[in-house]
Amino acid sequence: MIDELDGQILELLQENARITQSDIAKAVGLAPSAILERMRKLEARGAIRGYVATIDPHVAHRALLAFVAVRTNEYGVDQPSARALSQIPEVLEIHHVAGEDCFLLKVRAKDAEHLGQMLRRQIASVPGVTSTRTTIVLETVKETSRIPIVRPRSTEVGNGTEGKDRS
Repeated sequence: MIDELDGQILELLQENARITQSDIAKAVGLAPSAILERMRKLEARGAIRGYVATIDPHVAHRALLAFVAVRTNEYGVDQPSARALSQIPEVLEIHHVAGEDCFLLKVRAKDAEHLGQMLRRQIASVPGVTSTRTTIVLETVKETSRIPIVRPRSTEVGNGTEGKDRS
């Protein structure tokens, strides 16, 4: 369970992964040593998986964003087709989904020609893949890696509001 202080730390890190422990300490009202200890515990528990830089896809020559729905003749994320798809560098995310398709891929390509080559040579050629359906993104309205942090609600003790919603 994430407590209030851990939640504040995680929110600050999601805003800026390069924020110093000293700045986090000032923001949440703890000593830097306490922040270090909490961050180590969050890392050990897997709450913090890593620290990343967000790269402009145009700078990386990967301006084209597309989602590819993939059907396979296999089922499950442990199948050879899923492992093969995960080895394609342009595939940023693979989601095992419910519905007619088996997987939903988020891919980045240089341009439409590069995307077409990737679909034919790398994705459609994976053993087990039976069909693909591609949607090209025209414009991104919102893209974030920030996850909303759910923390326990605080309750006031001694005034008859214990366990009651104060909103």
